[in-house]
Amino acid sequence: DVQLQASGGGLVQAGGSLRLSCTASGLILDDYGVGWFRQAPGKEREGLSCSTRGYTPDYTDSAKGRFTTSSDSAKNTVYLQMNNLKPEDTAVYYCAAERSGSSTNWGQGALVTVSS
Repeated sequence: DVQLQASGGGLVQAGGSLRLSCTASGLILDDYGVGWFRQAPGKEREGLSCSTRGYTPDYTDSAKGRFTTSSDSAKNTVYLQMNNLKPEDTAVYYCAAERSGSSTNWGQGALVTVSS
């Protein structure tokens, strides 16, 4: 079975940092495009970043300048480093892995709460 697990969420004060991890089993993340998304209470899910091995990651405006993705192939894990967090960053964060010809694999979310 394919599983993606997002972890590393928690409560942080505004201005603080968190690093989320997306660890996969049943697939090799290096073979997929991996995206980070979030969904705030009462809002639609929004994309944050997309990364593919060998290419520069893309970031949406919500993530540019504060969020950075990286990966550890040996751990089959992709990270989302989030800096200078703001209360409006409070959301459930998800990772997803996708490649041409296959369905998108979504991970369980990680709750991030940013207090003011």
